[in-house]
Amino acid sequence: MNSDERDCECALPQAETSPAGGYDRIQEESDIENTEASRMKRAAAKHLIERYYHQLTEGCGNDSCSNAWCSSSRGSHRLDNNAAAVKALELYKINAKLCDPHPSKKGTTMNHCVRDDFKDVNYLTEEKVYEILHICGEKEDYSPLIRVIGRVFSSAEGLVQSFRRSKPPTKEELKSLQSKDEDKDEDEEEAAACSAAAMEEDSPGSSSRLDGAASGDNDVGKLGPDEVSVDIDAVRRVYQRLLSNGNIETAFLNALVYLSPNVECDLTYHNVYSRDPNYLEIALPQFCRAMSKLPLPALAKLARLWSHYSAEQIHRIMETFQQLITYKVVSNEFNSRNLVNDDDAVVAATKCLKIVYYANVMGGEVDTEHNEEEDEEPIPESSELTLQELLGEERRNKKGPRVDPLETELTIRTSDSRRPLIPFEEFVNEPLNEVLEMDKDYTFFKVETENKFSFMTCPFILNAVTKNLGLYYDNRIRMYSERRITVLYSLVQGQQLNPYLRLKVRRDHIIDDALVRLEMIAMENPADLKKQLYVEFEGEQGVDEGGVSKEFFQLVVEEIFNPDIGMFAYDERTKMFWFNPSSFENEGQFTLIGIVLGLAIYNNCILDVHFPMVVYRKLMGKKGTFRDLADSNPVLYQSLKELSEYEGSVEEDMMITFQISQTDLFGNPLMYDLRENGDQIPVTNENRKEFVAQYAEYMLNKSVEKQFKAFRRGFHMVTNESPLKYLFRPEEIELLICGSRNLDFQALEETTEYDGGYSRDSRIIKEFWETLHSFAEEQKRLFLQFTTGTDRAPVGGLGKLKMIIAKNGPDTDRLPTSHTCFNVLLLPEYDTKEKLRERLLKAILYAKGFGML
Repeated sequence: MNSDERDCECALPQAETSPAGGYDRIQEESDIENTEASRMKRAAAKHLIERYYHQLTEGCGNDSCSNAWCSSSRGSHRLDNNAAAVKALELYKINAKLCDPHPSKKGTTMNHCVRDDFKDVNYLTEEKVYEILHICGEKEDYSPLIRVIGRVFSSAEGLVQSFRRSKPPTKEELKSLQSKDEDKDEDEEEAAACSAAAMEEDSPGSSSRLDGAASGDNDVGKLGPDEVSVDIDAVRRVYQRLLSNGNIETAFLNALVYLSPNVECDLTYHNVYSRDPNYLEIALPQFCRAMSKLPLPALAKLARLWSHYSAEQIHRIMETFQQLITYKVVSNEFNSRNLVNDDDAVVAATKCLKIVYYANVMGGEVDTEHNEEEDEEPIPESSELTLQELLGEERRNKKGPRVDPLETELTIRTSDSRRPLIPFEEFVNEPLNEVLEMDKDYTFFKVETENKFSFMTCPFILNAVTKNLGLYYDNRIRMYSERRITVLYSLVQGQQLNPYLRLKVRRDHIIDDALVRLEMIAMENPADLKKQLYVEFEGEQGVDEGGVSKEFFQLVVEEIFNPDIGMFAYDERTKMFWFNPSSFENEGQFTLIGIVLGLAIYNNCILDVHFPMVVYRKLMGKKGTFRDLADSNPVLYQSLKELSEYEGSVEEDMMITFQISQTDLFGNPLMYDLRENGDQIPVTNENRKEFVAQYAEYMLNKSVEKQFKAFRRGFHMVTNESPLKYLFRPEEIELLICGSRNLDFQALEETTEYDGGYSRDSRIIKEFWETLHSFAEEQKRLFLQFTTGTDRAPVGGLGKLKMIIAKNGPDTDRLPTSHTCFNVLLLPEYDTKEKLRERLLKAILYAKGFGML
């Protein structure tokens, strides 16, 4: 067989000098000649694959054939059409033996091979499909249509020219995309295939091969950012007509199998074939790989297109990719040696899912306007820069929060979403989270190499527990880095520096001692805030391995949020705190509160704080709006809502103006004009929306602007280099800081471990759990506080808390004790259940302070 005929159609063109992702649109004459040669090689390769296919399905006609890959051979196994198509690709790749047709078969097989009705049809329109379908229906023979579908849908050129719009879509046409779709799952994939092909043609990075096919009479001109050249409505109508025929559906599937590697080849010059003839095994993975290789502008255009789809359609596309990921995860044994990060199908499907995710955000309710202003003073970076300069090195990469390139291209953020088309929780894949080796994934995330994919770059697919683990690794590595930097400083400069953020405080003066010390650190060297926290209570012997820090934060929060101090106002109806606009405390105090909040996250400690969700949205860079009043001030929200919906005359019936009043700490009224001379401007039916928006703007932003900016600055002093904003949504930030309020002690019992001679079947252990389950809710919280240092459950619930109950001697009058640093309860083996209950209650009710055991 001629070696030239065997050249892979995906070989790199010799004249290619442009970056991967596409040829230049302006080509020289030599490039055109190379393109023609490439087309000829492709045609030769297609001819060979067809010969292998017929050899597998029909044979060569020689009864004594010894070729194992020929159906005429006695030892061959009969393959169905799907399996034969895949095997033909494999045989082509390995240059397998190809039989010459036996004389007895030349009159049948060869005629079958060359028979080509409608051979002049190289692309399809809706009218052409219906014409062929009508002719085939009259003859009751659909094989010509099947061959046309196979030829067109296995060719990128054919697809680019098929179902094209004669003019750009109108607004009405885009709205029609939201109509209910009753097609099968394969319909969505085929429509996406056409969309993907159009993305190639429309994007700057598409190959010259497609550029040539796209030119001509079908050129639709320059398209807008959310417009495509494919008539999506026509595609849907055609699929609905055709896919009721099983043979035609198989033709689509086989064509997609053939097309996907070619498209991927055009985008990356890399060709991959699967082996198992199954939709989830071959067609969909190859399609995902091809789609994920699209250049960034094309991915953005595809996301904009899908954002016009209905929630049902978005959900079905999402489920298609999720199904592939789950199937691959459960059908393979992933572990630390066989990483799920190395599975091309899972990675490609996750990248495709990202497109759906952003389409889901854009298709829902978004707010891209109300953004918090950046801090006027830049947040100081860590001391690593000074150290590298000291050692004569340059910083390798710029610090700061990571931003997803697709997010930048679309000019939208997840935090802009007020209500997506489908809930964000639908995008989390639990089976993937279970097999993901987070330590390895975090390494890939930080290194940012092209060969290793990190699922942290697609945080929407991870649950809060997995993301929290990634954040934990980031915080710990940063702490170790600061520790190493301190040691190097000591060696280079000869100074004795502290590798920890050490706080020594008096229990009865905890606010004064802690905030004064933190204020000095924030002014002198903010980078020290990135060191591991080490707290020492004066006069107590406790060594801080985590438990002392937990109590420190608990006591600080209790003091800070004491209404008597006046920094925060407490709402009895919502049980939440809000910044006091008339507080006497200076901005520095609010900065220190932000530092404490950031330190709690950085040191993996849970705080008992009660902020409305708008605080976390503001920390993520979004201003509060009217809808945020629903949980922060529900009474005001309801009043303004009734005003907005009032059907009578607002001016005559309500007689309100653009001047509002508040009360200060002493109950005195304070007047504020929402507009200049607001007391003289009545609220009317025409301007009431402006009044509502201005009222919310004042209550949530302007009235507390100084306090919140200082608070946010302190928070960012600790978290500015963390992937916190990249990984978490506002509601997840709250969970991260406050922990879960749902205490499932049954889950805690199932995960608790035992030491020192105790086991799950020990008498004292059974009595202990019976006693604990009988406690009131407040007593359970006190027990949790006594054992772990906090009365909140960690992210993921109490089932994620690894508590240990260890034996602490025989029956005695001593109380139970605990190591809060390690969540260890030291429990003597009391003789009776009554004594166990009495001793345990006394321990949790009167426990305060630390000692050495």
